[in-house]
Amino acid sequence: MKIRPVILCGGAGTRLWPKAKKHQAKQFIDFGNWTLLGKTLERVKASIFDAPIISTNAKYLRLVKQHLKKHKIRKFKIVLEPAKRNTAPAILSTALIKDIPNEQPLMFLAADHLIEKVGLFNKAIKKNQKKLTHNNIFIFGIKPTMPSSEFGYFLTKNNKVSRFVEKPKEAKAKQIISKKGYWNSGMFYMRKDSIINNFKKYQPNIYRNCNKAVTKAKYKSNVYYLNKQVFTKATAKSFDYAILEKTKDINAIKLDIPWSDLGSWKEICKMYGRNKRHYYKKKNVFHRPWGSYVNLFNGKEFLIKELYVKPKGILSLQKHHHRAEHWVVTHGKPKITLNKKYFTMKPDETIFIPLGAIHRIENPYKKPVKIIEAQVGSILKETDIVRYQDVYGRVK
Repeated sequence: MKIRPVILCGGAGTRLWPKAKKHQAKQFIDFGNWTLLGKTLERVKASIFDAPIISTNAKYLRLVKQHLKKHKIRKFKIVLEPAKRNTAPAILSTALIKDIPNEQPLMFLAADHLIEKVGLFNKAIKKNQKKLTHNNIFIFGIKPTMPSSEFGYFLTKNNKVSRFVEKPKEAKAKQIISKKGYWNSGMFYMRKDSIINNFKKYQPNIYRNCNKAVTKAKYKSNVYYLNKQVFTKATAKSFDYAILEKTKDINAIKLDIPWSDLGSWKEICKMYGRNKRHYYKKKNVFHRPWGSYVNLFNGKEFLIKELYVKPKGILSLQKHHHRAEHWVVTHGKPKITLNKKYFTMKPDETIFIPLGAIHRIENPYKKPVKIIEAQVGSILKETDIVRYQDVYGRVK
């Protein structure tokens, strides 16, 4: 039996646009002729998978259909949520649709994860298929590359999950990593009957209402429109809280592959930094008295640059009215001014420059400085620079 991939595609992506009234959902952002949902759809074309099921909501239905068409996926099912109820009802309601047999293995994937070394990932899915039972759940862990407070973690004993840790502070994350903890990727693998049995046991309210919402759903053109009246009665809970923290039968599949949910501009900057040769164009290089910069990608309300600050180079002391900036240092030790603070940064360190903050980069050393910068805002042009001081005489 082939594995049925279920793509959870209802997230709003508000973390990237905290102050924006209208924001782009992360899975649909164009990062340079590709989106995270598009990459996910390409992954599930592998021979181990059956036709995908996509769980989303009415707001995204048109975009999901556009992606399916673009990636030439003709066989699919869409389960449409009439209201936001978090991941527990989303996971259960997709599993309950009637064309899925009881012993069907289901692989739950987030629409907004970037996974590299896909072959190793798919191999791990296939390898563990025979271990699935009517009760157990497999969860994918990613070997951490750094202590991060942006991800949840889990600890294991004999490949069984012994403890979950929700987004710890950096010092705690270091302790967890020293105990061989893994990032919780939020990707789950289980059989349909295991999902039903776990929800019946631990979340009877969610089971009852999701079951009715699916039974009373309208079905048209491959889309299940879940019944709103019943679905909204299901308790809004994440799958982690609803099931994972209650059941003891959770197995870990540990992976050492490049993975990111691109959930912060820091992660996005790093992704462009790793792949800058794909984005680099000579015509987008601009020379300045302090060094140069290259525009790597101009997206919708964001711009990714790489700054090169030559030895002894000093940018002007400046601010912006229409954009905030996120910087990741990739080379050298820049001295940074941020309002009334003055400090040195090192490679892999990151900083946020809020809208209107007065800031400057200096390179007093003999080695050049390189910074990947994400500008986020409504105007992303050089005209949005207000200079206060400048050693090259550019203050008007």
